[in-house]
Amino acid sequence: MPVQWRIVPGQTLLHRGWEDGCVLYNDLSGDTHLLTDNAMQLLLALRDGDVDADELAAPELATVLETLAGLDLIERC
Repeated sequence: MPVQWRIVPGQTLLHRGWEDGCVLYNDLSGDTHLLTDNAMQLLLALRDGDVDADELAAPELATVLETLAGLDLIERC
C-alpha cells in the first residue's frame, strides 16, 4: 500500500514567494521556514487532499517529504 501524505490539520500555508524560493509561516508552531519552489509546490499540491508518493513522483521527493514532515507541516496518513 502506498504511503499517503497530507497537510497537518490547522495549516493555512501562509507564504510569500520570490524568484529563488519562498517563506512559509507554520500556523501550529509559530516557526517561519525558507523553502525551495519545489517544496512549496508540493505543499500546495497536498493542500487539496491526501496524495500518495506515486502521484508526486520526483527523484528527490522522499527527501522533500521527510523534510516537510520534520518541520511539522505534513504528516503520513
